[in-house]
Amino acid sequence: MRSRARHTALALSAAALAAAPLALAAAPAEAAPAQAAPSEASTAAGRTISVRRGGPARTLTFTAGRAGEALIGFTASAPGVSWAEKGAESAVVSIAVDGRHVTDLVVPSSDPTPRSLALGRVDRGRHKVTFRFAKGSAPAAQRVRLTRTGVRMPSADQLVLRYAPVVVGRTLPVTGDAYQNATTDTPLIAWHETKPAATPGHQILEYSVVWSNEDGGTDTPALMARWGRTTDIEWIYRVEVDAKGNRVDGTGVYQAPNHATLQFTGKYEADHPVLQTCTVNNNMCDTVTPPDSPLRFMPDVTATRPQDRTREYVMDQQPWTYRVMAQEMLREGKIENPSDPATTAVGDQRTYLFVEFAKTTGAATGTGSVPGVALGVRLKSDPSRLYRSDHDQPTWSIDRDGPVATTVELPAGTQASDIASVEAIRRPIGLGDNGAPATVTSLNRGFFLDAAYLPQPSFLTWKGSVTLTPGDPSGVLWRP
Repeated sequence: MRSRARHTALALSAAALAAAPLALAAAPAEAAPAQAAPSEASTAAGRTISVRRGGPARTLTFTAGRAGEALIGFTASAPGVSWAEKGAESAVVSIAVDGRHVTDLVVPSSDPTPRSLALGRVDRGRHKVTFRFAKGSAPAAQRVRLTRTGVRMPSADQLVLRYAPVVVGRTLPVTGDAYQNATTDTPLIAWHETKPAATPGHQILEYSVVWSNEDGGTDTPALMARWGRTTDIEWIYRVEVDAKGNRVDGTGVYQAPNHATLQFTGKYEADHPVLQTCTVNNNMCDTVTPPDSPLRFMPDVTATRPQDRTREYVMDQQPWTYRVMAQEMLREGKIENPSDPATTAVGDQRTYLFVEFAKTTGAATGTGSVPGVALGVRLKSDPSRLYRSDHDQPTWSIDRDGPVATTVELPAGTQASDIASVEAIRRPIGLGDNGAPATVTSLNRGFFLDAAYLPQPSFLTWKGSVTLTPGDPSGVLWRP
């Protein structure tokens, strides 16, 4: 009950944070807007927005005190919808600004969930946002409720919002129809990272997206072992801007099929590059096929992550993404039943310990493959047995350095109090061993999912230095 109560508190807190910058709550279009502050937009006070299948569009107005990039925030729910159930996967809301379709919202749950989307660039003055129950919604979906709805224009994030990409929905025949992102591999959240450019005063903006899964690419067991989740996380667009915040011509690149980095030559909406998810593993194309693809997404990219934390950190900040992740695995039949940690198949994701750790690899002393690191867990009930994140598969250990995430499958019902130790294990990922030492320096978090597939509080942290060598290939990182 504590984990459920904590999640409710998290959800309410997140909703409050999402709503805090809003001038006022959502309103019917006919209500008079309040005067906007110079750095914010305003919406008039009013009711929750509710759109129904076959029902009329709903609107709200806002006044922008200046031209710039706008965000819309709300808490979204769709009664009768569950991402885990075929025929009830989601409800889709089409959102337009002044009659122009700017983004779609996929609502995968009946549970109220804080969401934030971009509306693109708006001019100074009064604007109308229109919400319509959209085609692509599951048969079970009949209504969407958007509470605490409001529009804002955050001054501090105008630069990163200005160049954020528009993501057009995937339309590959092999994975569904033109509305397939309403049932599979849906984009959940996005964020940005800022890096220094070679030219003094310039910077590089990089944008990444978390999808609910990938229908191709890395298989599911390897995702859990090497990446610590079954979502798909990819950078999609990168651009250099000068000291005045203007795009440097020719620097826009995107992650293309086969993970190639190609120069962007497609169309822009204002300064927003238009990309389309065009592969089964969510790589991008800079041409849209067909040109009138119905689904498009403008996620809020203002979130970022600390440099010493892995990309999964952004999921940790949005707990509902873990639930959608797990539900897609259930609906697509990718979960072993009953779960068995002795097999390599993915079991119930509530039986896994989700861990983030940091590591570095030293210089090679010979020829052969680089060492990866796996984590092992021993339980108090049977300390002789070691449960490994890589399931003893060489290519499932982690050879990349920095903060990384993995999972360890444990017997059903295992709790934090059952764990005797967490260990690091050195394992070359291929033939031979190049002799390089691998050093683990921290455990940043460790948690289980609760009954509703939401992260429980982290109980696992450690800092230190454990170096693994061919002669000493394992070491204890943590004991309670």
